[in-house]
Amino acid sequence: MHTDTERCVRAVQSKDARFDGWFFTAVLTTRIYCRPSCPVVPPKAENMTFYPSAAACQQAGFRACKRCRPDSSPGSPEWNQRADLVARAMRLIGDGVVDREGVPGLAARLGYSARQVERQLLAELGAGPLALARAQRAQTARLLIETTALPMAEIAFAAGFSSIRTFNDTVREVFALAPGELRARVPKRAAAGQVPAASGAPGVLSLRLPFRKPLNPDNLFGHLIATGVPGVEEWRDGAYRRTLSLPFGHGIVALTPHPDHIGCRLSLTDLRDLTLAISRCRRLLDLDADPAAVDGQLRSDPLLAPLVDKAPGRRVPRTVDEAEFAVRAVLGQQVSTAAARTHAARLVTAHGTPVEDPEGGLTHLFPAPGQLAALDPESLALPRSRRTTLTTLVGRLADGSLRLGAESDWEEARARLTELPGFGPWTVEVIALRALGDPDAFLPTDLGIRRAAQELGLPHTPAALTARAAAWRPWRAYAVQYLWATDDHPINVIPA
Repeated sequence: MHTDTERCVRAVQSKDARFDGWFFTAVLTTRIYCRPSCPVVPPKAENMTFYPSAAACQQAGFRACKRCRPDSSPGSPEWNQRADLVARAMRLIGDGVVDREGVPGLAARLGYSARQVERQLLAELGAGPLALARAQRAQTARLLIETTALPMAEIAFAAGFSSIRTFNDTVREVFALAPGELRARVPKRAAAGQVPAASGAPGVLSLRLPFRKPLNPDNLFGHLIATGVPGVEEWRDGAYRRTLSLPFGHGIVALTPHPDHIGCRLSLTDLRDLTLAISRCRRLLDLDADPAAVDGQLRSDPLLAPLVDKAPGRRVPRTVDEAEFAVRAVLGQQVSTAAARTHAARLVTAHGTPVEDPEGGLTHLFPAPGQLAALDPESLALPRSRRTTLTTLVGRLADGSLRLGAESDWEEARARLTELPGFGPWTVEVIALRALGDPDAFLPTDLGIRRAAQELGLPHTPAALTARAAAWRPWRAYAVQYLWATDDHPINVIPA
């Protein structure tokens, strides 16, 4: 969008928050870059230039605005609605892969050469993977500086910087303030909630996760709560809580819906996992979606329009761990929600890693494929055919021949899943919908979808419904949420 100057100027002059994250406005006279909704008086059109990423602004010598904090705007929805090389690379960079594995590790995950990845990112985003990762490190550093009392040296390494000097130079360059000056600007009332650095407790952070309005939390949180695995997930004190398996340790997150943000309280055993934990929470709640584009497309169908108008802004409940969801999808084949939770809870108790949760009832991490690879099929209270399905899936995930991470090509992953025994269209598409994050995944054989379609006067046979749903593309996954929401089911309600 950044190449459409006239459209960008109109968005900036109207302070349209819908475009935050789509592009960034750099002001030639002040050398500052902003989000489109920045509250200051808009600059003259001839003094504006536009960039597709914060990293491109920084590379061009602009510093972040202190008023609108463009580095903390919602991510571009482009990376969640596409499955090409650039989109997959951006999802991996958002997960901190460059910090942990370098550019060669990023390229290896994508199956391309490092030079090709660099060329594609430069062409579309105006910055290479190192610059994009650097911009993300700066954002993480600012977050830790402003929300914790940790020493600056600890913040530098937690944010992914290789040295304190690089940390200091980057913060000064991006924010035009030294790290100490950034902390000094934090209001006293915010500092009162900081976690003492010398407490010896795991890192605990309270964050605000932004999103594009509107966001309807009912069947987003309701789905996660109703299908939650005991010991791994719970609903407590108005927050959805769950455990997280992370590269350097584990974490516990509590997510609370608010009208203008999602409250996020993270407890981490190692702060180096902060970037990945935030990325996974945003992906879980589909916070980078563009509801204006989604709802606008679905409203074009006169039978869907009343559902959209009644409760706009529905999101797709996704997952924090793609392999975990694939296992749970198999456990949920042809059984009720309660039975699927029971099967998953037994796996967790038998094979999950125990954790301590002083604030609630979380007890385990969901077992990784490697932990499940050696399970005895006879110990599973499942039909023999489903045992074979589960053990085959776990084996493929454990040996790496099946990958369902942020780097996955959606169509290739579908093809590999279809090859597995016991994987029919419903299982493949529900994994595409919630684990892979394909916004166009569709479940025409789902009984809830067919029942809703029949009540609305839509075709309810799978073939006819698929033909009608062609008009909803590329947002059929969101149409699924609107159709599911018509049912009187616990997944559509947040508990009182």
